[in-house]
Amino acid sequence: MARTIHPFYEEHREAMEAAMRQRLDLAEAMLGEHVPHSDIEGIKGEVMDEFGIVLSQMPYVGGADSRMSDFFMRLLGFMAISRVLRRHDVPLPVIGDVEREAYKAQLLTVPEAERLAAGRAFLSPENQTFLREQAEKSRQERFPEDFVYDFVEPGPGDSFEFGINYKACGFCKFAARHGDKDILPNICGLDFDAYATRGIHLERTQTLAGGASHCDFRFSRLRSA
Repeated sequence: MARTIHPFYEEHREAMEAAMRQRLDLAEAMLGEHVPHSDIEGIKGEVMDEFGIVLSQMPYVGGADSRMSDFFMRLLGFMAISRVLRRHDVPLPVIGDVEREAYKAQLLTVPEAERLAAGRAFLSPENQTFLREQAEKSRQERFPEDFVYDFVEPGPGDSFEFGINYKACGFCKFAARHGDKDILPNICGLDFDAYATRGIHLERTQTLAGGASHCDFRFSRLRSA
């Protein structure tokens, strides 16, 4: 049965597949510790096939007009890795470790100056204005599979620069729809390195995936950045 991929994701498919292949190459050494070395190329092929399925399942949440489209394109591929490794009886905590190490290695292929500049841009007043606007749009819930979130201003005594409270999570909705709830925490675990490699400290004490009412992201500048 032919799988249909939304035109927005089809347009970016080549770049997403290249990123997936790079992650798998970076994960090869760790994979070799947990699966027979002779199986690694086969597993990588299985992951790319599964990624094609994930692409067809990826919900459209507004394309270029929504910042969350980029989150889906960058991170939902890890669902494909988790699904395949789970089928090969790799323990879920090990899958999480493999994915975090591969993602961190991939992020660090970007020159440090470029990463830190991206971090400064994320924390900038201009981006905070953009995030307020995006949060307001998210609450309109135009796309059922999208995220819904509030922008959080720091109060007296707070040490963070701003926060985001995610009231509804697109990854949680995806996992519930496609039977991936047990591997969902692996996606949540990617956030800390994603921000730290850009010079941003993320503090988060709870998640929707963990049963909380919202995910409480709080952002500040790393002292070394």
